Amino acid sequence: MMLGIAGAGTAAAATVVDTIPVGNSPRVVAITPDGSRAYVPNQIDGTVSVIDTGTNTETTTVTVGNQPIAVAITPEGTRAYVTNIADDTVSVIDTGTNTVVGAPIPVGNGPVAVEITPDGSRAYVANLFSDLVSVIDTGTNIEIATVTVGNNPEGLAITPDGSRAYVSNSDDDTVSVIDTGTNMVVGAPIPVGEVPVGVAVTPNGSRVYVTSVVDDKVSVIDTGTNTEIITTTVGDAPFGVEITPDGAFAYVTNQNDGTVSVIDTYTSTVVETITVGNDPYKLAITPNGAFAYVANLSDDTVSVIAIDRCLGSLCNGFGSLGGAGSVVGGGSTGS
Repeated sequence: MMLGIAGAGTAAAATVVDTIPVGNSPRVVAITPDGSRAYVPNQIDGTVSVIDTGTNTETTTVTVGNQPIAVAITPEGTRAYVTNIADDTVSVIDTGTNTVVGAPIPVGNGPVAVEITPDGSRAYVANLFSDLVSVIDTGTNIEIATVTVGNNPEGLAITPDGSRAYVSNSDDDTVSVIDTGTNMVVGAPIPVGEVPVGVAVTPNGSRVYVTSVVDDKVSVIDTGTNTEIITTTVGDAPFGVEITPDGAFAYVTNQNDGTVSVIDTYTSTVVETITVGNDPYKLAITPNGAFAYVANLSDDTVSVIAIDRCLGSLCNGFGSLGGAGSVVGGGSTGS
């Protein structure tokens, strides 16, 4: 990775530093807690690619169910939960051996997204066609509850304290909030933009970012009031969204543009647009915040973005971040 030297108030542009071939129709990326590997479901192949983030090469593939479309990794990094949208099941991969363990877990109709609670005890699965969220006990790998949400739940994210799950309902233009203690919806659905899909929560739990595919916006929800407080216009058909570990930026994939928009979360403005592959679907950011891995659906590749250390509001008046002689974009790997 190249190192850039930035003057005060400036930043070296983020760049794609690698492009990794994977399987057919990659949609999502999940990265292990230690940052050493990325897991990428390939929908058409029925496989999950495993990428070594130190070398940015695919080291193996794991055969799962029919049309795997999403993946989440447990906090200790030992299991990857993969939704198979055509089977209505979830496969569990042992990340130590990269083999499937146990029988597929039956869930609702069209499992399209999955997230794990911070304590690792539960997996929450959005079922697109049955308007339900399945709750899996990760100790027994059994569905223990279902929660009725809005029409066509397509994305979800869990707050850092594990108390709430925010679910995007793509056919209702709303977000439902689940109390994970009771597994019940709390409050009225939150109106957002048209066809909400991607959901991400800031590290401090105060904000939820939701992409709206049709109106090319990202909504920001205040979790204290559960209301939309601002929107930011991004590229064409924003789909996935992730927040950097320091909470400073939101990275948004624009599927029809082949780009990623970078939103400064302090100013709610786009500070950078990065060209990636065709049909970027969703993405993941390494735990150290150094890289973003973007699944390009039509290219059968994953783009690797070197994340800026100095962008937007962070560059203003902080010489240690972007002052003369400072290094922007450290040379560390995603491990």
